[in-house]
Amino acid sequence: MRHRVKGKKLSRSSAQRKALFKSLINNLILHGEIKTTLNKAKAIRGLTDKLINKGKRQTLHTRRLIAAFLQNKRAVNKIVDELAPLFKKRKSGFTKMTAIGNRRGDDAPMVKLELVEKPKEKEEKKEEKKAKTKEEKSSPKAAKKEK
Repeated sequence: MRHRVKGKKLSRSSAQRKALFKSLINNLILHGEIKTTLNKAKAIRGLTDKLINKGKRQTLHTRRLIAAFLQNKRAVNKIVDELAPLFKKRKSGFTKMTAIGNRRGDDAPMVKLELVEKPKEKEEKKEEKKAKTKEEKSSPKAAKKEK
């Protein structure tokens, strides 16, 4: 009987499971979305919520607590500096799952797990790069360099 036993084993040892969760959460934080199986997404959804809630306090102590679990400075900084201010008014439910069908090999149900709100910096950077490339093409100096 599994009375009061929380979480799924996912056919892994505890160390493998912890490493899997770290990897999935790091990728979700850094990229904003991941594609994974339904059970793995359900398993990391609560952990992600807890980490973002910790990041809302924005203290050195919370940074270290998050870093102790994720072991990725870029992900920690993104949680505390970018994601926590976005989700300030929201208490939970920072991720959403969208079904994308079954995997071809083993027919496992696949989902896209993504953050409800995404930082706008990436979009702004892409627009800046496009503007720079257009300016370089239209400037006479760039034309001389090409010749």
